[in-house]
Amino acid sequence: MFDASVYANRRARLAAALGDGIAIVATAPEVPRNRDTHYPYRHDSYFYWLTGFAEPEAVVVLVGGAAPQSILFCRDKDETREIWDGFRHGPAAAQEKFGFDAAHSVAELDARLPELMGNRARLAYAVGQEPAWDARVIGWLNAVRAKTRQGIAAPGEIVDVRHALDEMRLIKDVHELALMRRAAEISTRAHGIAMRATRPGRHEYEIEAELLCAFRSGGAEAPAYTSIVASGANACVLHYVFNNQPLADGDLLLIDAAAEFGSYAADITRTFPVNGRFSAAQKDAYELVLAAQAAAINEVRPGRHWNSPHEAAVRVLTQGMVDLKLLAGSVDGLIESNAYNRFYMHRTGHWLGMDVHDAGEYKIKGEWRPLVPGMTLTVEPGLYIRPADDVPEAFWNIGIRIEDDVAVTESGCEVLTSPPKTVDEIEAWMNG
Repeated sequence: MFDASVYANRRARLAAALGDGIAIVATAPEVPRNRDTHYPYRHDSYFYWLTGFAEPEAVVVLVGGAAPQSILFCRDKDETREIWDGFRHGPAAAQEKFGFDAAHSVAELDARLPELMGNRARLAYAVGQEPAWDARVIGWLNAVRAKTRQGIAAPGEIVDVRHALDEMRLIKDVHELALMRRAAEISTRAHGIAMRATRPGRHEYEIEAELLCAFRSGGAEAPAYTSIVASGANACVLHYVFNNQPLADGDLLLIDAAAEFGSYAADITRTFPVNGRFSAAQKDAYELVLAAQAAAINEVRPGRHWNSPHEAAVRVLTQGMVDLKLLAGSVDGLIESNAYNRFYMHRTGHWLGMDVHDAGEYKIKGEWRPLVPGMTLTVEPGLYIRPADDVPEAFWNIGIRIEDDVAVTESGCEVLTSPPKTVDEIEAWMNG
């Protein structure tokens, strides 16, 4: 699905936003796992969004002004290293394939950057992201300042390039939405497989293995994040990742897991009974969360603001907590006092894209930003009920979250993810 023009257009947009400036965006470094191996490599999202180039040790430089340029610095072609580590494009092939105006060896970066930065009004880079990179940029600036007697001026303004890129990345284009739909399809299928594989006596890690197999067999390059496979009381731990406990008859299993495809993430949570049948209390709690999610999804449309889905979910959940005897008092009062936080303590969603918690501000000048077509977000209300003297025992250790990925459209929204979700759908699916 690679199209060089998509990335060239993004670079042109950023170059235009720079005015008479220069932007420097580096990819992520490789990270050692232990003495002789590295963690699986994952490029920096900002860098990849601008380039489509997935190799490590790479930097893109964008020059704005009357004669804009996009310049890639990458590893040299090296047949010996390719025997050990795999294919490298090298500067010449990378320039041609990825549509750069020029490309050079990354070994030339320190020599060329001061020249490129000279007489530019501003410099944009990821300020403060990496101390070693900050020091390197300061070195280039000082090299330019040393040429002041030659009539060469250093940039007088330094800005964080992520501010402009966050706004650009927030609205997904047709290319991005296609990749996100595919990530959603792979992840939806994986959840269905995991449900069917669940039964008492198996372990959380066995279900995690089913998910990972389905991700890779579906064409995904990796999980989008560390999978949560949490049964029983573990489901009341929001970021539980040990995935090592046996699955007990009568417990619920909460799975928060999804795939990354084409560098874009899905993010799905489903909760279902280990034995394939909801108890009465589990069903009551589950249908409350499902109703809260439906109310929230109904608020995902142009004209609503970012917090509208959360507000809708909180109102439904709080009313349900009163009905289930988990809380007492007026719904308005319980919301105003945040009493519902005892059983629902997180937000109802987040931006989604190349990063699971994707780029983009949630407020503009102190106000929740309006939803517009092209935004993609999760909708994920939950209910987490720990044992307590004032909690009906039938609800103890019930942890439920239901999460789907949603894209804002011109007329409303598109739900991208679709594993079984209603009580009837889940029970029918699990029981064949």
